[in-house]
Amino acid sequence: MKESMRRRFSPLMMVLLAACQPGDGGRASAPVGDSATGVAGSPSPAPPPAASGGRTQLVLASTTSTEDSGLFDVLIPAFERAHPELAVRLIAVGTGQALELGRRRDADVLLVHAQASESAFVASGHGVRRCAVMYNDFVLIGPTSDPASVRGTRDPLEALRRIERSRSPFVSRGDDSGTHKKERELWEEARVEPRGVWYMETGQGMGEVLNIAAEKSAYTLTDRATFLVVKDHNPLEILVEGDKRLINQYGVIPVAGARNAAGAAAFATWITSREGQQLIADFGVATFGRPLFIPNASGCDGS
Repeated sequence: MKESMRRRFSPLMMVLLAACQPGDGGRASAPVGDSATGVAGSPSPAPPPAASGGRTQLVLASTTSTEDSGLFDVLIPAFERAHPELAVRLIAVGTGQALELGRRRDADVLLVHAQASESAFVASGHGVRRCAVMYNDFVLIGPTSDPASVRGTRDPLEALRRIERSRSPFVSRGDDSGTHKKERELWEEARVEPRGVWYMETGQGMGEVLNIAAEKSAYTLTDRATFLVVKDHNPLEILVEGDKRLINQYGVIPVAGARNAAGAAAFATWITSREGQQLIADFGVATFGRPLFIPNASGCDGS
């Protein structure tokens, strides 16, 4: 089995990566393959770098929560078997950082989870189209002692108000990720501005935040998939779940003017195909008795 070329970048490493990249290059002035779009008259991007074995590198920017769940351990090898001419390089960061990589064309294709930001990305010409891929949900977790008394309420807004009123510890990703965007959206809807020593912003990925929340017996918002993967080693428990505001939708976006536009189009097509969707539907069932993500590929925006 061919191994994907993976590397996770911290925010500092992201700065170093941007500094080491060749010039922005501009968007392609004409379509590449069947999907790339760009600004007329702008220079074409540099060709994608070659990978080992004569394969072409495809840079996929996605989320730490998706990586932490283990989903890419299944999806990337399967995609590379279906497309042996491609070698995937995965960059796992927050959704905001992944979108920025797309704007800079330092990634070819994105798999992220902040639908409003994704739609704006496509509408501004940075993405070719956005296609729904899968969803799961966010859950509010916390210590068994539940000092804010949120257990039993299905309303995440009321839960956040109780946490703020009780000044119970809350750990935020604070990294402009999809999870952080959802958390900030919920605080805003609850008409609460979280601040003070009880509210900790970490700038870390989902796995690290779960560890910090466990160490501090704090509340946090997480996607269900990542929590299920670590829950046997984490004393926190799910306290609030099930509200429609906690749906966590993922989308795939080929980047406009990407260095590997053909590969980006191939990945977007494959992950929304019957094969890709079935792998998503099966992921987690053997271990947890339920899928960690629900496939829901449907029509695309912006195509």
